Amino acid sequence: MSVIRKSNKLINVCYDIRGPVLQEAKRLEEEGHRILKLNIGNPAPWGFEAPEEIVQDVILNLPASQGYCDSKGLFSARKAIMQECQRKNIANVGIEDIYIGNGVSELIVMAMQGLLNDNDEMLIPAPDYPLWTAAVSLAGGNPVHYVCDEQQDWFPDINDIRSKITPNTRGIVVINPNNPTGALYPESLLLEILELAREHKLIVFADEIYDKILYDGEQHTSLASLADDVICITFNGLSKTYRAAGFRSGWMIISGPKHKARDLIEGFDMLSSMRLCANVPAQHAIQTALGGYQSINELIIPGGRLHEQRTLAWEMLNEIPGVSCVKPKGAMYLFPKLDPARYPIRNDEKFALDLLQQQKVLIVQGSGFNYPDTQHFRLVFLPSKELLRDAIERIGNFLRTYEQ
Repeated sequence: MSVIRKSNKLINVCYDIRGPVLQEAKRLEEEGHRILKLNIGNPAPWGFEAPEEIVQDVILNLPASQGYCDSKGLFSARKAIMQECQRKNIANVGIEDIYIGNGVSELIVMAMQGLLNDNDEMLIPAPDYPLWTAAVSLAGGNPVHYVCDEQQDWFPDINDIRSKITPNTRGIVVINPNNPTGALYPESLLLEILELAREHKLIVFADEIYDKILYDGEQHTSLASLADDVICITFNGLSKTYRAAGFRSGWMIISGPKHKARDLIEGFDMLSSMRLCANVPAQHAIQTALGGYQSINELIIPGGRLHEQRTLAWEMLNEIPGVSCVKPKGAMYLFPKLDPARYPIRNDEKFALDLLQQQKVLIVQGSGFNYPDTQHFRLVFLPSKELLRDAIERIGNFLRTYEQ
C-alpha cells in the first residue's frame, strides 16, 4: 500500500502553540518529569474557575439541550449578545447578525472559508494569534503580515499596512487586546485602520476575545463601534473573560452596511447550517455570563491574581540581563525580547526545545506567532506567583548558557 499523505491544503498550515515542542513536553511528562507549562492561555488548570452561576445554568438546562438548536444559536444567547453589542455601541446588530460557534476558533475558520478564493490576501498582524494565519492558508488564501512596532507599544504600523494592500486584499485582521503582546489599541489608531478599510473597500475582522481583561484602568473600544459604513466582523466568547475555555462557546457578529455583503452572509449561513449547530449546553451559559456579575473585575485590579501575576512576571523578565519586555495592558501573555548581541539565537524552536529539556519550562517561540525574528517568545502568566517566580528564575539560569 502506498503512503497516504495529508491534503496539500495543509502544507502551509502551522499551529506551533501545539507543535513539536509540546509533543516533547508530553514525552517528558510520560517519563515522569514535571513541566512548568507557560505555553497556552488555558485558565482552568491554574485555578481560574468559571463563575458558579454559569456552571449551574448549564447544568439546569441540560435536559433541554439534547436536540439541535437553530444553526446560528439559541435565541436567548444571541439576544444577550445583541444587548452586549448595544452596551458596546455597536449599531444595528440584530439577532440574525449573530452566529454562535464551538469557540471563536471554529468561527474564524468558517469566516475565512466563506470569504476567500484561492490567492485572495488577508492582512494579519505580526506577531499574530497563529490560527488566523492557518485559517487563511487552509481556505486557499495568502496571509500577508503587517508589522506591529515593539518600540511603539506593539501598535500596528499604519504605513506598513497601507504598503501591503493590493487588488487581491480582502480584509484586515485586528487582534485587540493583542495575543501575544498584550497591546491595547487606542481609538485614534482604530480609526486609522478603519479609514484604510473604507478607502480600499476591505472587511475588518476584529478579534476581541480579551476585551474585558484589562489592567491599570485601561478601557477597550470595540472597533465596530467606530464605523457604521465599514463591514466589521467581531469575534468574542466565554473562554478567557469567563474562564470557560472548555465550554467552547464563542460568537461572531456582523455589523456595518450588511446590504453590501448579502452574498457573503448567505455563505456564512450555509456554512453555519452545514455543521448543524454549535454545542447547545454551553450556549445556556452566555446569557448569564454577559448579564451577570463580571467577576473578571476582581482579577484585574491591583491585588487581583491576574494583575499581580502580570506585574511580577513582567518585572522579573526585565531584570534578566539582555531581556526586555513591553508591559501588557491586556490579555494574559508577555512577549519578551532577547538581545541578539547577548543571545545569538538562530533557531528559536530549538531554543524553546532546549529550555524545555534542560529546565522543564514550556514556552512558545516567537516564530510560532509568525514574527520574523528569532529573538522573542511568549509566556503565559496564569500560574501562581510562586510558580511564575520559579519558572522565570529557570529561564534566567538557562539564558546564561546562551550568552555570547
